[in-house]
Amino acid sequence: MSAIARLDPRRHLSAAIGWATFVIIALASLAAANVVSADAERAAVSDTERLLNQFAAQIGDALDTSLGTRLSIVQATAAQIVASGDRGPDAVRRHLEALQAQFPEFAWLGLADPQGRIVAATGGALVGDSVAAQPWFRLAQSAPYLGTVHAALPKEAGSTGGAGGKPQRFVDAAAPLGDATERPRGVIGARLSWAWIERLQAGLLGSLDTRRRLQLMLADGDGLVLAGPAQWLGRTLDANGGLTEGGAYVVGRDDDTRAAGGLSWAVIVRQPASEALAAARGLRASVLSTVLLAGLMTGLAALAVTGVLTRRLAALDADAQAVRRGLRASVPVPPGLDEVGRLGATIAELIGHLQQEKAALAALNAELEARVTERTAKIERMAGEARHAAVTRERLRLARDLHDTLAHSLMALLTQIRVVRKLRGRLSADEFDAELARAEQAAASGLAEARAAIGQMRHNSVRDAGLGPAIDDVLRRFGERSGVATSLRAEAAAASMADETAETVFRIVEEALHNVERHARAGSVVVTLAKQPPGERVVVTVADDGVGFDPASAQPGHYGLIGIREQAALIGARVAWDSAPGRGTTMRLELPA
Repeated sequence: MSAIARLDPRRHLSAAIGWATFVIIALASLAAANVVSADAERAAVSDTERLLNQFAAQIGDALDTSLGTRLSIVQATAAQIVASGDRGPDAVRRHLEALQAQFPEFAWLGLADPQGRIVAATGGALVGDSVAAQPWFRLAQSAPYLGTVHAALPKEAGSTGGAGGKPQRFVDAAAPLGDATERPRGVIGARLSWAWIERLQAGLLGSLDTRRRLQLMLADGDGLVLAGPAQWLGRTLDANGGLTEGGAYVVGRDDDTRAAGGLSWAVIVRQPASEALAAARGLRASVLSTVLLAGLMTGLAALAVTGVLTRRLAALDADAQAVRRGLRASVPVPPGLDEVGRLGATIAELIGHLQQEKAALAALNAELEARVTERTAKIERMAGEARHAAVTRERLRLARDLHDTLAHSLMALLTQIRVVRKLRGRLSADEFDAELARAEQAAASGLAEARAAIGQMRHNSVRDAGLGPAIDDVLRRFGERSGVATSLRAEAAAASMADETAETVFRIVEEALHNVERHARAGSVVVTLAKQPPGERVVVTVADDGVGFDPASAQPGHYGLIGIREQAALIGARVAWDSAPGRGTTMRLELPA
């Protein structure tokens, strides 16, 4: 036996136990791997979030410090201008341009008088314009101010626009001239370039001591994303943030970044989850492969051990197969008191009973064969009797047909001949010829009727065409022969009958039509075939509008009615006539479907 066949659990119990052990361990390993990996992933997510929160706090503190430093520079500049004796526009402009040269992140610096008009500015930009309505001027008259991010106004684009004329974004910083106890002397305003803040973010992100691929995002106090991936710019964070993008990222954030002057930003640091959880997912694969390998080894060991334990069972199986093939009459009982020993004893006892029953069955078969031989002979005798009865019934039918056709015609011919013999001396030549013509007509009519009866017996097409078409054909020939109007109303279920019962029904309808032709002097005949109710019984009616008769006074020797009753009895049908003198006749035949 091949090794593959030994591993078939359908043929070997040891293979079934081994496979069951492997499947159980595999399922347990999957469950354990899922639990371990889920715990490891949760721990990895927690550790990564904690680390990213620290990174966000570091970057937030650095941004806060940098922005606060630039605001302090603006305050120091305001103090220097107040302390300087020369406050003329040119002197202030030179002072501001020197500051801009030292700190190029200031895209613009200017001095506004107490009425909000720019009196001096770097590069002369916006000099003479009013900034009284701008927040940095209004709010910085009493305290230093650090504003939100905004783009340059269209009229400012020429002085502060970026490359290609594209407006840049800025952060406003402003400080009053003098202190709060003095009368306002004006406001020093500055615009910090957003490009400098972006470079500052990139530098801070790069300064982190990590090899992780991180994304840095910056949002204002309203949740509007100011910096970050292109698809996030200009979006507002919802209540849940949506920053994980369905678990694709691990997120850390710092919402406490507050620069001097009240600016409040949130710093967000993200890392792809595929990188953050790589170690945890690798652990899951390792655990799964290790446990599956252990399960496979355990299954093979179970296969080997079970093979040893089931040797006696295999021997018992071989002995039972030998009994089945007839090579031996019994099986030896295996030694031992365990399940195999008890099973062997039970099988041996069962085989003994089966052998006894086999002998009894052989004797019974011999007896049955003798009975079958006897019964076969009896059936053959009964078949012969049935054939004799069928021949007798056919003879009776032929007798009825001859009575209704040839016998009537011969009787009419005989009567005519007797009349001619008695009256030949008293008849003139013309009268004698007329009587002979009537006798000749009676003979011709009898011959035609005999031929029609023989044709009907030869051309019974019920078996080939079905009951409906056969009756339709006999009605057509009946109408051509008698001149009576005919009609057939047949349902498909009844018209399709084509068995021996249908042949008998056909003969009954033929006999009824013969009676109509011979006795009814009818003008029309209607034959119906139907099932009433559907599927329970077949109803056949033959109705004419002839002279009718009294069924109660019909003579017992009337061959037509007797023949119909006999044939109806042969198929278990009921037949009845509804008629009275002067109102036609209806024959109704009912038989099981």
